[in-house]
Amino acid sequence: MTKALFIVDVQNDFTEGGALAVEGGDAVAERISAHLAEHADEYALIVASRDWHDAESDNGGHFHPEPDFVDTWPIHCVSGTAGAEYDPGLDTSAVTHHVKKGQGVPAYSLYEGTTDDGRRVSELLEEHHVLDVDVVGIATDHCVRASALDAIEHGRRVRILTALVAGVSAEASERALAELAHAGAEIVAGEGPQPSA
Repeated sequence: MTKALFIVDVQNDFTEGGALAVEGGDAVAERISAHLAEHADEYALIVASRDWHDAESDNGGHFHPEPDFVDTWPIHCVSGTAGAEYDPGLDTSAVTHHVKKGQGVPAYSLYEGTTDDGRRVSELLEEHHVLDVDVVGIATDHCVRASALDAIEHGRRVRILTALVAGVSAEASERALAELAHAGAEIVAGEGPQPSA
């Protein structure tokens, strides 16, 4: 197998009820779990990322009391808090590598994170000879976009499974998907089962 799945930032602070809630986040968590139940054995690596910001700093200006929601944000995903944990609808039992990013600095791409033993995603992909990457998670117009663009830049063939992503803004998400398609990603509509009601 030469394929990996990136599960980007499916965390409590980015799903309903969180500090930076994205509409449809809980449903995406459930759909990713259903996708894993059917397809986990097709991936050589399943990498899940989490924002994991420092509590005692502004994380390089990432946190701001008057955020612009472009470069600065309200406090979210503080390490060790419930907001930083995975959404309870996401089954992480098949995840092979957990990555934490934004530890004291702004970080959007999963490539900017490290595993608990300090390894980078680029190393993991090389080690497992991964050529193809499916990208799912939150938010389409921010961290999903950044992670997918980095995967393309690192020479991987990328698919965005649009049934398994949720964005902050519909317009910005459409722009992000168009940008990703222009950069070479395959935009796959309707991939993945629907969650149970």
